[in-house]
Formats: sequence, structure tokens, C-alpha cells
Amino acid sequence: MKVSIVTIGDEILIGQIVDTNSAWIAQRLNEIGLQVQKIYSISDAEEEIVRTLKRAGELTDIVLITGGLGPTNDDITKVTLAKIFNDTLVRDEKVLQHVKDLFLKKGRKTINHLNEQQADLPSKCKVLLNPIGTAMGMWFEENNKHFISMPGVPREMKGMMTDCVLPTLQSKFSKGVFLHRTILTQGVPESILAEKLFDWENALPKPIKLAYLPSENRVRLRLSVKGEDEFLLNEMLRREVEKLNAFIPEHIYGEEKDRVEQRVGDLLLKNNSTVATAESCTGGYLAHLISSIPGCSKYFRGSVLAYDNKIKQGLLNVKLDSLTEHGAVSEQVVKEMAISVKQLMGVDYALSTSGIAGPSGGSEKKPVGTVWTAIAGPNGVKAVKHQLGSERLSNIKRSASAVLLDFLHQLESDDKKIE
Repeated sequence: MKVSIVTIGDEILIGQIVDTNSAWIAQRLNEIGLQVQKIYSISDAEEEIVRTLKRAGELTDIVLITGGLGPTNDDITKVTLAKIFNDTLVRDEKVLQHVKDLFLKKGRKTINHLNEQQADLPSKCKVLLNPIGTAMGMWFEENNKHFISMPGVPREMKGMMTDCVLPTLQSKFSKGVFLHRTILTQGVPESILAEKLFDWENALPKPIKLAYLPSENRVRLRLSVKGEDEFLLNEMLRREVEKLNAFIPEHIYGEEKDRVEQRVGDLLLKNNSTVATAESCTGGYLAHLISSIPGCSKYFRGSVLAYDNKIKQGLLNVKLDSLTEHGAVSEQVVKEMAISVKQLMGVDYALSTSGIAGPSGGSEKKPVGTVWTAIAGPNGVKAVKHQLGSERLSNIKRSASAVLLDFLHQLESDDKKIE
């Protein structure tokens, strides 16, 4: 079955809100083996709704619609759908009582005529009850085509999809299973990653499809496979993921929705270890990532933000000779920063950063994007040089992410030694 999604609302087209509904719906449909062929975003205009739904119905079998079901005059989806299906609106007394009960729970004993009109629905549709809102869903079926209209409010749409729409679609139309494994990589551009994985990718079993999904500082590798036997498909994916981990272990940090900082926190908690940071070019962003995890106070002691060389000297005991001879952006200085903050905070591990974030400040020997990071741990200190780009904010984020990924790999290595 082919599926399309139509989101209705001027607020989407003018950039006032971001259409998150389509992405969420597509993901949920994919999980039950239904793939979306088209996604449309259109204005609150009758002619546009009619034209788009006609086109979607010609190209696909199932059309999921969100938006335009509110009580005000600019919400015209319901009326337009009635016209498309040569139908009339009739008052549904059960829906009306439901709307009254919702307002009664909020302390309002009466409702106005606009709220009452929420109970006026096309007679040919199957009404989809909205347990938390006044906009009901509508399911039309004509000539083996299904048009399903839902509220645009994400919370209301998700509830309706989860409770009613998805189970019905799965029972009627979903055949076989469609499985995914998404591997998360960091610190390597898409083109270089593809080059590293050339042999592995070319040897993938034919049923498996690979997609590269790049975003800032990371590339997600999505393996997809469709078939009848879920156990065999899972085994096929598992074997390929094992091979992938063997190809690029230094770049992989997890799967699906894993976060490096969460995995770092889990390992620190597991081994009752602590960490602190000393930052220059990252401006506290590294500390922000670590402290964004709930419960981080059990392992994160604090951070020293040392932009100025006097702070590096005064608080972190960086030697003047190191700054003079090697410069603030150097292996020597970043190591001294890490060692000092480790001692200062009394922690097991310390991370440090120093670099030229840009857009100015670079030189021929140290161009913009030159960053040194270091990790001081129970077995000494190690520094790494990174040559990033010219965009300041990107360099800040990439620098913090890079040292955090290196730290994760060190924690994993130390954890195996403990075991």
C-alpha cells in the first residue's frame, strides 16, 4: 500500500512552526511496514486542499492529513472534506457530550457555538475520538482509497495515531516486517566514511539497504530490510552490524537514539568514577554536554573556563614557558590544563580543550579550526590534534564532541580492564 501525508496550515509555510508531524507519522508507519511515498505541506485554502487531496488520492492508497480542524473560521479542513466526498455535516451528540465533558473538567460549565460546532461532522466518515481535545478525527473510505484526517496539534495527533489509526492500518494493510538498525558515527565526514566502508557496503546481502544520513558532526548509518521472517531478518542485521563495528570501531558511539554523553555518564556511574573539564575554545560547551544528563552530579565535579592565558596560568598552573614556547593552542598546554584540573577537582578523569574556533585568529602554522584536546586519567594524559573547518559554532561543537567520543572509548577500554 502506498501512503502520502498532507499537513495543512499557513503557519508551516511561513516558517512559524516546524512540521514535526510528518516525520513522526512516517517513522511510525515505517515501523509497521508501510512506506510513505509523498509528503505535502499546503495552505489553509479550499482550492489547495481539494487539489492536493485529489492528487494524493491518485498516487497513493492511504492519505493521512493533519491540521485545520480547530473551531475558528480559518480551520476549513472538515468543511472541505465534506465537499470533496459530497457529504453534509451532521451533529454527533456523543461527540458534543465529549466536548462538554472536556470543558467541564477545565471548570467551564458552558461552551459557545464554535465549540459546539466541533461536534458537526461529515455523515460518511468514521469518527475518530480525540480523548484530549475537541477536534475529532475523520476516516473516509471511497473506491479502496483511505483518507484519514487528524488534528494538527502533535500531542492530539499522536494519541489518535497510536490508539486507533496505526493498529487499524497494521491489521488491514501491513504484510511482513520492515526492520531497521541505525548505527551512530561521529568525527568522520560522509565521503570519507563511505570510502572506509566501500568493501563492507558492496558485500551487504541484497535484501539489506544502506542509507547515509549526515547531520552536524555525525553520520547515521541506517540498515533496512523487509521480509516475512522477523527472526531471520534480525539475525541478518545483527551480523552486518558486527562487521560494521569491526570496520570503524573508533567512529561508532551507539545506535538509534544513543547520546555520547549519556553513555559516558553510564560508564562513570558504573565504575564510581568522576570527571571535570578545563575549557578554552569550547567555552563551556563540553561541560554543557556532560551536565545535560540527569543525575550527572554523581560524577561531574565542575569545570574551569580558561579563555585568557592569565587564567590558564593562575587557575590551572599552565607554565609560562609552555605558553611562550608552544602557544596556548598546543599539545603541551592542553595536557597541562587537563592534569591541573584533575588535581584541582580531585577527580579520576579530566578533559581539556584549546583551539582557534574562528572566524579569525588563525595563522599559517595554526589555521582556524586547529584544536587540541586532552584526557587525563588514572594511567596518564593523552592529547589529540584536530583540524576542523572555518565556522566558529561548528568548531566549538565538533571539538567538544570529539574529546567526548575519545573519552567514551577510553572509558570502554578501562571498563574492560576492570572486568
